[in-house]
Amino acid sequence: MKLIKTTDAVGHVLCHDMTQIIPGEYKGTRFCKGHVVTEEDIPILLSMGKENLYIFETDESMLHENDAAEILCKICKGENVDRGEVKEGKIELTAAIDGLFTVDREKLNAVNSIEELMIATRKGDTAVKKGDKLAGTRVIPLVIEKEKLDRATAITASAPILHVLPYTLQTAAIITTGSEVFHGRIEDKFTPVLVEKLRAYGVTVTEHLTADDGVDNIANAVNSVKGKADMILCTGGMSVDPDDNTPGAIRQSGANIVTYGAPVLPGAMFLLGYFDDGTPIMGLPGCVMYAKATIFDLVLPRIAAGMKLGKADFVMYGEGGLCLGCEKCTYPHCPFGK
Repeated sequence: MKLIKTTDAVGHVLCHDMTQIIPGEYKGTRFCKGHVVTEEDIPILLSMGKENLYIFETDESMLHENDAAEILCKICKGENVDRGEVKEGKIELTAAIDGLFTVDREKLNAVNSIEELMIATRKGDTAVKKGDKLAGTRVIPLVIEKEKLDRATAITASAPILHVLPYTLQTAAIITTGSEVFHGRIEDKFTPVLVEKLRAYGVTVTEHLTADDGVDNIANAVNSVKGKADMILCTGGMSVDPDDNTPGAIRQSGANIVTYGAPVLPGAMFLLGYFDDGTPIMGLPGCVMYAKATIFDLVLPRIAAGMKLGKADFVMYGEGGLCLGCEKCTYPHCPFGK
């Protein structure tokens, strides 16, 4: 700390709170610790009897918390991310659109490993709505070495840490499998569920076929909708029973299988593949029809945003991939998939 004349304090940082008392009118903190003194503050400080002030001694090697927060905000704020005003060294980031929130975890961890810096975010690879809170940034001390912020900036030089990706896949084809539905013995209750789930991400069902049992029947149905929709969903017939033919039919249709099976409950028998033109095809187990949250709910926003998933993406779902089956489901505000 350093004691200086109040009239010389413009641009300096106060190192303690300062109370103003106006008899009969006001008593409270007028200037907070960390406040940067402005020209307009001088008459007020003098009226408070402050001829001298204790300020932090800083130089070009140090940054005030607000200036540091601005740098952290800049290295975080990517595509479709809005920011709030700096307040007490903190800046909040929010979603500018509905979309998929993504986090560069390697960069985030690297920045948070620098002492006295912090960026706290919501879980990445999840759906967000416009205005949703995404992250908060700040530094721990009131003043901090500029060198630490320079290191953080270098880590993120290639791209910011946080983005919100728009949903780019807009149409879907549904292939309903099973002789019981094909012959009208039972009502198809799977498709209406999918229509609602897809609608949440701006995806419209433009093709719907019902296929009888048999690998050839299902594969032919898949081939008939290829090129007519941005994604293809096959419902039912996903277990290991001999008469469940959907996985084999998807393979026969020419899809390159990423995974058949996922470390997620409910949804272990999920299948994802891609055709050579990049169109994703999914085989959906029966749990998607009756469970509020399954592997499909974790994967769908990523697929709708145009992300191409690999086997490693599914391996990562193992931790957090167990739905607790709560009596009152609060998904997505729960540990499932996180």
